[in-house]
Amino acid sequence: MNTKLNLQGRDFLKLLDFTGAEIEGLVSLSAELKAMKKAGVPHRYCEGKNIALIFEKTSTRTRCSFEVAARDLGMGVTYLDPQGSQIGKKESIADTARVLSSMFEGIEYRGYGQEIVEELAHYAAVPVWNGLTSEAHPTQIIADLLTMREHFGHLRGLNFVYMGDARYNMGNSLMVGCAKVGVNFTACCPEKYFPDAKLIAACEGFAKESGATLRFETDPAAAVKGADVIYTDVWVSMGEPVEVWEERINDLAPYQVNAALMRKTGKDETVFMHCLPAYHDLKTQVGKEMGEKFGREAMEVTDEVFESAQSIVFDEAENRMHSIKAVMLSTLENLQ
Repeated sequence: MNTKLNLQGRDFLKLLDFTGAEIEGLVSLSAELKAMKKAGVPHRYCEGKNIALIFEKTSTRTRCSFEVAARDLGMGVTYLDPQGSQIGKKESIADTARVLSSMFEGIEYRGYGQEIVEELAHYAAVPVWNGLTSEAHPTQIIADLLTMREHFGHLRGLNFVYMGDARYNMGNSLMVGCAKVGVNFTACCPEKYFPDAKLIAACEGFAKESGATLRFETDPAAAVKGADVIYTDVWVSMGEPVEVWEERINDLAPYQVNAALMRKTGKDETVFMHCLPAYHDLKTQVGKEMGEKFGREAMEVTDEVFESAQSIVFDEAENRMHSIKAVMLSTLENLQ
């Protein structure tokens, strides 16, 4: 390995726990592992180890990414779906952590509150990785930064705009990640959807150190002017009640990413990113149901933009696997 990154034994719960240099190191390691994968070079650095995947929220990309990454590294994988474990039901989080630590070298958790993965990590004797919580999605941001660096050749100084609800995992984690590595970050949404004030204050400190800027806009045209990247996410997350849809659509419809908005950047090179899944058409059960109910052909992004040459969402989706591989390898092995 060319990348020197010693995170051995550490948990990967949120980007606030890592320096900008460590985040960039994970991006570089992701790129190195991706190159090895593409070249067919074996990299079974964790041969014989085993990991457990706890999924209280189901997922396509996160599960597949962890499973393929683990097997590429030589590890065995045990998947525990919402019905496949007793965590929080018949067995406490603390007890689950201690039981799994005796059988596995690493534990992934994807679910609800950040406090759950934090408690799991507190009691576990092995690294714990956050596959997604309501407040943070750190593996996605490593993949996003890798995708941006691949496309533009660098990260520092890029102008990044997040459109939509910036209060939760994606808005939070993207703001932290961008601020720490020198990417200029703009959140564009109604004021009530801005990130938490305390997190903004912390990120302003990170941005000062890295040379990045933070902006919070309510006007889409002003927000996207000069943007290199426009990013969005679904307006309603898994587990939220149906009643939320009407409020979010009313509030966030003006912030939909469409061709007219993409033109307002003033740059032909602007790319579109999305962590997926996306409601860009009516070809999914939820997309069809909500589209017909509210008279919309698309939600947060139009199909025209999603399927355009500017869209790099599937490069981004693939990079989840490479970034997760880097997180697991660096926390399980000493790469110095």
